[in-house]
Amino acid sequence: MEKTFRDILIRPVITEKTSNLMQDNKYTFIVALKANKVEIRQAVEKIFKVKVLDVNTIRVMGKMKRMGRTQGKRPDYKKAIVKLAPGESIEFFEGV
Repeated sequence: MEKTFRDILIRPVITEKTSNLMQDNKYTFIVALKANKVEIRQAVEKIFKVKVLDVNTIRVMGKMKRMGRTQGKRPDYKKAIVKLAPGESIEFFEGV
């Protein structure tokens, strides 16, 4: 099965810390675990029609959580911090 650009970018991360990064033209997304930096760059450029300068990825391990006697684990996920070219922006984040 072919991966589409929409399968690579799962959702944006909107927190106080990522809002501060937006001032440096850096945007944060949750991406597919198996996505690499080249695929992430192509997906962001194609979907949002912007020029990407740099992609940094972080693999986040899920926490162990308890509910009474039962113990479970939150899923692992991957974050990507994408730096855009000067003058570029993603309108999706602007109202946040």
